[in-house]
Amino acid sequence: MFDEALALWAQATLVAKLVLLLLFVMSLCSWAFMLAKWRELRLARNDMRRGIRVLLSDQDLHEAVSSLSRPGTPLSRRMSALGTREYERLARRGDLERLLADNMRRMLRHGVAQEMRGLSRFLPLLATTANTAPFIGLFGTVWGIIHAFHSIGHMKSAALATVAPGISEALIATAVGLAVAIPATAGYNVFCGMLAAIEGQCVSFAGLFLNRLRQEAPHGALLPGGEG
Repeated sequence: MFDEALALWAQATLVAKLVLLLLFVMSLCSWAFMLAKWRELRLARNDMRRGIRVLLSDQDLHEAVSSLSRPGTPLSRRMSALGTREYERLARRGDLERLLADNMRRMLRHGVAQEMRGLSRFLPLLATTANTAPFIGLFGTVWGIIHAFHSIGHMKSAALATVAPGISEALIATAVGLAVAIPATAGYNVFCGMLAAIEGQCVSFAGLFLNRLRQEAPHGALLPGGEG
């Protein structure tokens, strides 16, 4: 099988070789990206699950924020730190009760959007691979068929034994393009589903954090020299 692939590669035209090489590079990049993104999203999902559990636990707010500040929880750590900084800024300005509801909600919404932008980074490249790989393969096939018919014209024979090898070689580019596009499409759809679930977790986390702030922070749980 490997020898046959090498023989087909040797017989292919320069354009067909470039098309197959491009598809091979796209396949390597998409698989490397999917493995890295799967790990990133899985860690983010587990992080937010833990953050929600912490906020729903019996710990007071100061202990919960301290627990969320560990290095292994980057999303919940950043979001809780963002909320804490905004709360302390509002506390210095006064009129905390009025500002806490509106300003904190907007700040936490900004935090959720920021985290989702980071998690979805480079995902459009995977969608581009999924959409363009079949057409790149089709281009290689069309070019191969044109070259095959050109060769047939020189040989002045339209027998099946003359036509079939060139056509079959040309169709390989389409098969390779589909082999690149199908995993990329599946990966993109899976990641979109995971991102939607993580966004829901982030919204839940932000809502729980805001509720805890409104209930406990005005009593000094986060303020310097407060109860925590």
